[in-house]
Amino acid sequence: MLLDRWLRPGPAKAAGQRLYAATVAAARAPELYQSLGAPDTPDGRFELYTLHVLLVLERLRSQGEPGRATAQALFDAYLSGLDNGLRELAVGDLSVAKTMRKLGEAFYGRGRALDAALAELPDRGPLQALIHRTVLGGAAQLDPGPLADYVLAARQGLAAAPDARVAVGDTGWPQPALVRP
Repeated sequence: MLLDRWLRPGPAKAAGQRLYAATVAAARAPELYQSLGAPDTPDGRFELYTLHVLLVLERLRSQGEPGRATAQALFDAYLSGLDNGLRELAVGDLSVAKTMRKLGEAFYGRGRALDAALAELPDRGPLQALIHRTVLGGAAQLDPGPLADYVLAARQGLAAAPDARVAVGDTGWPQPALVRP
């Protein structure tokens, strides 16, 4: 019993793990791929996974200091998930660190680009360009509009969710099929 208390994660870590699980589930929603045009490839899944994590981190930043520890726990879970995913894809141990470094650089680059695109709202052009370049891989035939609608609906839902709900992982992600134009 003493050991259980000692090994139990603190509130921020537990919240980060719940948010991680909710974020992964949202990023894996089949409608994102089937209805909104995201490519169901390792790169497409990474981009959607990262985009969802970035949206939750933005929401946690709005909480100030109380959200900081939870944001760190979510980020740690994100990195752990990437590491585990690489190992499941049979990336060799010697290559994992190098690949993780590249993915970390991609994460921070996506974060800066998303912040810049969101700062331009209500002009949706930069957000659509970002989605087209990253999630859709620049494929000319794919329309970033539906995914941009989803991102804006997700951001709005996260902003409207009370802090207590977010802390327990109840992010209220929108149903992708419901945000189609």
